[in-house]
Amino acid sequence: MTLEIIIVFLILLGTIVLFSLEKMPVDLAAIIVMVALLATGIITPGEAVSGFSNPATITVGAMFIISAALNKTGALLFLGNISTRMFKYGFWFALFVTMCVVAMISAFMNNTPVVAVFIPILLSVARNNSISPSKLLMPLSFASIFGGVCTLIGTSTNILVSSIVEQHGQPALGMFEFTTMGIIFFAIGTLYMVFIGVRLIPNRQDDNDLTQSFRMNDYLTDIVILPEAKSIGKRLIDSPLVKELDLDILYVVRNSQRLLRPTSTIFLEPYDVLRVRCDIEKIRTIQERVGVELKSDLKIKQQDIEAADILLVEAIVAPNSELEGQTLKSIDFRNKFRATTLALRHRGQLLHEGIGRTRLNAGDALLIDVRKENYDYLKNNPNFVLVSDVKVQKYRKRKIIPAVAIVGGVVVVASSGTLPIMASALIGSILLVLVGCLKLEEAYQAIEWKIIFLLGGILSLGLALEKTGAAVLISNLLISWLGSLGPVAIVAALYLLTSLLTETMSNNATAVLLTPIAISAAVSMNVDPRPLIMAVMFGSSASFMTPVGYQTNTMIYSVGRYKFSDFLKVGAPLNIIFWLAASLLIPYFFPF
Repeated sequence: MTLEIIIVFLILLGTIVLFSLEKMPVDLAAIIVMVALLATGIITPGEAVSGFSNPATITVGAMFIISAALNKTGALLFLGNISTRMFKYGFWFALFVTMCVVAMISAFMNNTPVVAVFIPILLSVARNNSISPSKLLMPLSFASIFGGVCTLIGTSTNILVSSIVEQHGQPALGMFEFTTMGIIFFAIGTLYMVFIGVRLIPNRQDDNDLTQSFRMNDYLTDIVILPEAKSIGKRLIDSPLVKELDLDILYVVRNSQRLLRPTSTIFLEPYDVLRVRCDIEKIRTIQERVGVELKSDLKIKQQDIEAADILLVEAIVAPNSELEGQTLKSIDFRNKFRATTLALRHRGQLLHEGIGRTRLNAGDALLIDVRKENYDYLKNNPNFVLVSDVKVQKYRKRKIIPAVAIVGGVVVVASSGTLPIMASALIGSILLVLVGCLKLEEAYQAIEWKIIFLLGGILSLGLALEKTGAAVLISNLLISWLGSLGPVAIVAALYLLTSLLTETMSNNATAVLLTPIAISAAVSMNVDPRPLIMAVMFGSSASFMTPVGYQTNTMIYSVGRYKFSDFLKVGAPLNIIFWLAASLLIPYFFPF
């Protein structure tokens, strides 16, 4: 074992630790890995940045634009509304139809916007039909994963694996090369969820009122400023009431009218009503103060907070959001996003105190008070997925047909081999902007730059594994352990290893690490590498056991009121079923 291989193994171990612990954003971790390889001389400067010009990275960026165009035109919402109409024919039939629709869409576009569109639709279905949201959202996420493994453009992982395969002198994966296997996985997964999985999900009914759902009554109250109060005539932010108690003032009501100007400019007058958020101890302190009256028996409901110009919405911190690892205070949330956060669901816990100092994670749910004029800004911000059923966003419905036609053209051109997938995706994304399906600034916003930097950085590690011979060494060890059992055992082992790694770290990173090893193992055994490649590709996308293994699972975690154990209970059997199916069917459809 050479010094270079030892260095690569140490960096590889550090990479797995960084991704697994989630102490820093995955894109930053990937760049650190790239810099470490460059600093140690394992790769050259040109090799270090080659990941950013890799066809897979460019293709993934173009596919983000294509997915956004379908969303902006309302095509996704149209299909979502059709599927939800099925619930009048019965829960199980509608669930099956919805999973089929979601999987079909996810086979041809990024599944994050698919799930983002369907979340508020299914929450509305849950409210109208007295169904627990938890019974709908996990099947939604899993269905998007099932669909993603059916085509080359179904997930960024498939595109990434195809690019790595091509760089190793193997034929690139075809658009529908593994569709038969994908459909079988979809059928197995859907039947499992309908007949077994949904029954394992706890029935957690949600309150239709957001203030009740986030249990705000113990933390929201109204304070009336009496004429003898010391705060009269003072600016709100300078008043003793605020400075001494450090209250979070949501807004001020004067003469039954909510004041719309910033609270920092308001001078307090007698009988002004302050709506405040504070803990119980602060409320007790207020009660003892002279000059204020506390409406302690007030039971605040969503309609009490919402007014003609105010909305109360629930928003999820989107996967790969710039908010990950930040606090509401550090990003100056109220001024930056023109909204106020009232409560936070973080890692399964409901927080009312200290939310400004809590570091946000993808999937955290925020209860937000926002003016209607600022709602579109919040709705269109890529950092959030708004899940409240608020019909404000406008779609370019006249552009649905051009959008669908262009996306269909991308698929046909790429699958026929007329142009490489990168070229067809780039042409398609440009056409979508030119015909008005998407504005240029929206195209830039649609690209998940964290994913782009993740791919650009982590591809350097795959290159280092190949360049130093570390990939060959690992593959030889794998063969020495299991080679006597035949190549089918290697397929089973690779799928299992890939699946387990994906549950704890980025699926793209897992694919980058294990695809070169799969190819090296096939070369060492003198067999066709396709079956081993398929094991890595399917294994890196089929993640069901944890809420952090796949981004759509993260999106539904808080809004579905799930616990970590829910995913383990439902997802672990499904992972095992997929592993057994892959071990048997991959060698059948892709012979050695």
